[in-house]
Amino acid sequence: MNVSGNESGPPARAARAHLKDVTAFVDPIELTRKLCAIESTTYHEGAAADFLARFLEERGWAVEKTPVAQPLESATSGPRWNVYAGAPAETPELVFSTHIDTVPPYIPVSEDEEFLYGRGVCDAKGIIAAQIAAAELLRTEGFRIGLLFVSGEERDSAGAKAANLSPKGSRFLINGEPTDNKLALASKGSLRAVFRAHGKMAHSAYPELGESAVHKLIEALHRVLAIPLPVLEDVGPSTVNIGQIAGGHAPNVIADHAEAQVLVRLVTDSAPIRAALLEAAQGLADVDFTLEIPFVRLKAVDGLPTTIAKFTTDIPQLCNWGEPLLLGPGSILVAHTPHEKVAKKELLEAVELYIQVARRLLAPSAA
Repeated sequence: MNVSGNESGPPARAARAHLKDVTAFVDPIELTRKLCAIESTTYHEGAAADFLARFLEERGWAVEKTPVAQPLESATSGPRWNVYAGAPAETPELVFSTHIDTVPPYIPVSEDEEFLYGRGVCDAKGIIAAQIAAAELLRTEGFRIGLLFVSGEERDSAGAKAANLSPKGSRFLINGEPTDNKLALASKGSLRAVFRAHGKMAHSAYPELGESAVHKLIEALHRVLAIPLPVLEDVGPSTVNIGQIAGGHAPNVIADHAEAQVLVRLVTDSAPIRAALLEAAQGLADVDFTLEIPFVRLKAVDGLPTTIAKFTTDIPQLCNWGEPLLLGPGSILVAHTPHEKVAKKELLEAVELYIQVARRLLAPSAA
């Protein structure tokens, strides 16, 4: 892979020529490179947000930076921000939005003629770049456009929750996540639960003198995996993942504590799932529900390809920002992996798609 940024060969030249046709304002490939050169794993978004604020101010946008608090679990005290950009004293009709933070670990950006590689190239810094490029052109056509980039999406949507307290009055919100440049018709929700089992410590040679929290937790999780989960015909099934397990002290000690992190992807109301999880844990473990993001159905646009997002987004936490749509370049299948990548051509196509969707939503006949 070439990390110098000096592209050559027919694919690169074709991308460059196509770029001039998409927009003469912002090069989304170059902006993606610059954004991905700045580490912004969750809780460390400050530097990337500062870069975005300066970049947009230099291009004539009126920029607001809103602090997002560090949670108790964060190991850093550094600043983190939401960044909003619009025209001064103007109510936007449509706002493009996505998130600044990425999952760890940080992976430096690299590239070849066809792809950009590294943490955030598709989730979601390439999307930031494509949205800015689209917004730059749309505002020259007289559309009232805003840009909202938030912190904390990958963990608890803290930035989106803060932004939802100060909406700008927009009619539409186009949220960006990797959807292969297809409009998502629905996005699954999330229900996160911590199972905590308690026992009595003892020498493992005399198990009758103790009570194993690990054994109790294993039985509870066995019941969790047996729960029948709902299915929606046009969306698919709810799914469950036991993502983390911890407990005990040593192999020769009866464990007096154990816990597990459980995540359910929702396609219905959470109440029946909550009840089933509590029943599975009855007599074995306590259950603490730590996060819930509801399942949502989303707006479609005639004639554009569609998909179902099996993942969760900030959209439910941005309900005051207008009717939501979900669209972005890149594949969710490589996001959160060591192999994250996005095709340069797909970034350029995303700019065109964002422009096309915005024009159709804001056309006088659509009002």
